[in-house]
Amino acid sequence: MNDPVLLTGAGGHVGQVILEGLREEYDWRLMFHSEPEEEPEFPYWTGEVQDYDDVAPAAEGVGAIIHLAGDPRPSAPWKSVLQNNIDGTHTVYEVAVDEGIEKVVYASSNHAVGAFETEERTPEMYRVHDTDRLDGTELPRPGNKYGISKATGEVIGRYYHDEHDISVCNVRIGNLNEDHPPIDYERGQAMWLSPRDCAHIHQRTLEADYDYEIVYGISDNDRKYYSLERAKEALGYEPMDNSAEWDGDERVAGGN
Repeated sequence: MNDPVLLTGAGGHVGQVILEGLREEYDWRLMFHSEPEEEPEFPYWTGEVQDYDDVAPAAEGVGAIIHLAGDPRPSAPWKSVLQNNIDGTHTVYEVAVDEGIEKVVYASSNHAVGAFETEERTPEMYRVHDTDRLDGTELPRPGNKYGISKATGEVIGRYYHDEHDISVCNVRIGNLNEDHPPIDYERGQAMWLSPRDCAHIHQRTLEADYDYEIVYGISDNDRKYYSLERAKEALGYEPMDNSAEWDGDERVAGGN
């Protein structure tokens, strides 16, 4: 990717992790919801992601967009997800078409299929075989309104790929809340995404050739119930971390 890359939601946790890991790799353009506390080292804009006139100047001349902006709360009410997540994603794609941008990477979420986790499960759900893992071909099954917005964003991307030939990768991001995996509950270990794996998978979305993809953004955790096969095959994703190779804050023997 030789052209600049626009990162929306640059002030959020995922955005900061991506920037930290890939700072030197790309010529970034950043979009924030509000003025950042410190002056960024890359050109930046502030505004509402659902406002075309706010997004378009930030996207001028870029080759790809990593779209993270939106309300990230699983408990977010409908009015907020409709405006910030659904309308915002639609606006980003409209801008991409008008600016001739060929690739959009969309920050989807495990919440797009979160209701699969609400079924009665045994501890064995965290020790499934490859054929039992969710792989992105399953229908969306959101467990909250935030999940509805993420599943809708994936469908919006499907339309813009089919109608306008934009390359679209939807990354269903897992648990990036901590620099190390939670050690006190299995679900957190199953869906953990380490910071360096987060940066790496997004780098692969920028470098790989694909049409329309849905992949899971987690590390290669022993207890995972999301499949990484599509991310590996379509993107060349090579996760480096595994929640089972940590003991508290330290890696156990055999870790990288």
